[in-house]
Amino acid sequence: MSTPAGLRERKKEATREALHDAAMRLAIEHGLDQVTVEAIADAAGVSRRTFSNYFAGKEDALLYGDEQRMVELLEGFAARPAGESSWAALRAAYHDRYEKNGEPDPRWAAQARLARNHPSVLGRQLAHYATFERRLAELIRERDGLPESSRRPRVMATAFLNALRVAALAWTEEQPPRPLRAIVDEHLDEMARPFS
Repeated sequence: MSTPAGLRERKKEATREALHDAAMRLAIEHGLDQVTVEAIADAAGVSRRTFSNYFAGKEDALLYGDEQRMVELLEGFAARPAGESSWAALRAAYHDRYEKNGEPDPRWAAQARLARNHPSVLGRQLAHYATFERRLAELIRERDGLPESSRRPRVMATAFLNALRVAALAWTEEQPPRPLRAIVDEHLDEMARPFS
């Protein structure tokens, strides 16, 4: 039987998802500049005040799915076996997440295009990535038992997340389209090769 707290959390998550879905749909249909917070709240069937309880603005609502994918990736990395190298664990965590969720919704490609074309969305997205990069670097540092002064965790986290970002961008532009996983693997393979 569900506890009241568990039910409350599921309802909150459902509201976040509804707001995110409404933001995505409206931004794709009308363009982000034409979408208001009020329109998103109306489309999700909640009040403007309820929207504000979940998101600071339409950009955050739009990027919520991206943020959740990153959270899943970090959790997956943290759960990988200790014997794996950090780079192997990062790749395995990505593959595990891909296997669980499958090929991304095509709206994700539309979201990436929106981010590229709207400085307000791109700015928020880059801020989210910087936060996740710091978290991932700390997980790598702990996993590898490195001192806080080590640069390797930050460089590896940055390299990995940027390879994912560039691969996602390539995925949105490739014609004919190919599976995201194949494109990500190509980018991660290239990132793992020495530059000198």
